[in-house]
Amino acid sequence: MATLNSPLPDLTASGSRPRLALPNIGFAVLLALSGGAFLVWGAGYIGSGSLLVFVLATLFGLFMAFNIGGNDVANSFGTSVGAGTLTIGQALGVAAIFEVSGAVIAGGDVTDTIRSGIVDLGALTVSPLQFIRVMMAALVAAAFWLLFASRRGWPVSTTHSIIGGIVGASVVLGVNLGGTSSALALVQWGEIARIALSWVLSPLLGGLVSYGLFRLIKHHVLFYNERAEARVRDIRAEQKALRREHRSAFESLTELQQVNYNTMLVRDMDVLRSEDFHPEELETDYYRKWYAIERQRDEVETHHALQLWVPLVAALGAAVISAMLLFKGLKHMELGLATLTNYLIMAMVAAIAWATTFLFVRTLRQAPLERATFLLFSWMQVFTACGFAFSHGANDIANAVGPFAAILDVLRTGVITSSAAVPPMVMISFGIALVVGLWFIGKEVIATVGHGLTAMHPASGFCAELGAACVVMLASSLGIPVSSTHILIGAVLGIGIVNRQTNWGLMKPIALAWVVTLPAAGIIAAAAFLVSGYLF
Repeated sequence: MATLNSPLPDLTASGSRPRLALPNIGFAVLLALSGGAFLVWGAGYIGSGSLLVFVLATLFGLFMAFNIGGNDVANSFGTSVGAGTLTIGQALGVAAIFEVSGAVIAGGDVTDTIRSGIVDLGALTVSPLQFIRVMMAALVAAAFWLLFASRRGWPVSTTHSIIGGIVGASVVLGVNLGGTSSALALVQWGEIARIALSWVLSPLLGGLVSYGLFRLIKHHVLFYNERAEARVRDIRAEQKALRREHRSAFESLTELQQVNYNTMLVRDMDVLRSEDFHPEELETDYYRKWYAIERQRDEVETHHALQLWVPLVAALGAAVISAMLLFKGLKHMELGLATLTNYLIMAMVAAIAWATTFLFVRTLRQAPLERATFLLFSWMQVFTACGFAFSHGANDIANAVGPFAAILDVLRTGVITSSAAVPPMVMISFGIALVVGLWFIGKEVIATVGHGLTAMHPASGFCAELGAACVVMLASSLGIPVSSTHILIGAVLGIGIVNRQTNWGLMKPIALAWVVTLPAAGIIAAAAFLVSGYLF
């Protein structure tokens, strides 16, 4: 069991890797079967569309989803695994259920064909095949950049990767059709500036919120627990000293005095067991002193902070996660709920979370304080991890689905539209690829987020996830450009600042990777677009 100061295991060490090839084979077969079933389904779905283009697009799309799982999903679960709340296998199970469910249930029936309005292809006369080449190049570029970053343990933005890929391929297409000046005019440079702003704004906001939350919990809960445990240790030491003193004094008595004293001790034991006991009834100094020490132990309310603060924090977390699901995760389902109804649902969920946590704390009153703290924050962190996974599956999987759905729609209809249908089969297959990617290449990113930047405990991991969720919701409501990946990394850094153990040396290449993501994906996409011209 992890503690506040215990070292966390190196998740990249050989001991943490599967000892048998069976799991790897199983996941590879699962991906192959899923991809094969999708190809069979898709061949009928597109009708007379180009089968070769469809097969290539499917391979690139699944490869992109695979790498999102290895980077973005791994980033989301890094704090839970690093804190010891979830094992990698358990994180995989949570991801399989909630990521895929989020994608299938709330992923939306349509998606934008041009991500975030970052380029204006409408200014050019683009053929359906040229449009397909742009999207395929973007998928290839984003996938390979994510793979490169994942192998080095760098959590980067998949949204920025796919946007960079679309920009790079679109600029090359623009040069071919209208010259350099026309190509550069296609790019919405204001959106690029907003993305650059998010490189600073996202981690800063995430760090500030998680810093404040963890400072609050550390001061009111963890420090209180440390002081309570220290007082209990002192009381135990007093009891041990009393026993030694009693033994020494008893051995100095004569045999007759020992018999008489033992008789008095037995009477005192009976007195202590009686319901109407009064301290003045005790006959021996030993039990008088023992009773005084026990009164000190009773006065130490070891679980007071857990009972007062943890239910409140749990209620806050439940409100934020439910808000994320209602306003972000389920937004594509068009439930038709009024804003007031959403707020009432949030209040109800928060109240249930408070009552449940309060009762849970009471059941742990006899448990050691450290274990009770670990269990409480572990369960709370599992809750936030599940909410994150569902919301991620519902929204961020569009980074892989959006360009692929655009290709699929063009192959089926022969025309370019502003939005494309997303059949459930696409969400299922890409969701499976997401989970398989987490298994195969997600361990390095999990290691970075879980303990590479700073050590994690369920309490600090919960604060990082909850802080990131707060910022995501606030930024979404205010229209501030942020990256959920960058926010969570900033939240982890905020935890490290509180604990004064942040690994800034590791953060330097990660920050550089954030800046390089857009141009790197753009360059790869430009090259891929040129190569695609020789293929079809």
